[in-house]
Amino acid sequence: MIVDVAKSSLETHHASLENKLLEELKRPQPDQKLIAALKKQKLRLKDEMLGINA
Repeated sequence: MIVDVAKSSLETHHASLENKLLEELKRPQPDQKLIAALKKQKLRLKDEMLGINA
């Protein structure tokens, strides 16, 4: 059960980062540093989610 809660929390955070990334990409002049940081955070979360599944 705790694993399910942790996975759900990570998935929610991942989706939130995806939304932030998409919003930034819609801007006329997106901040490339912010985009890179958001992508790194998403990858870290994805790695954590894969680790939970293993």
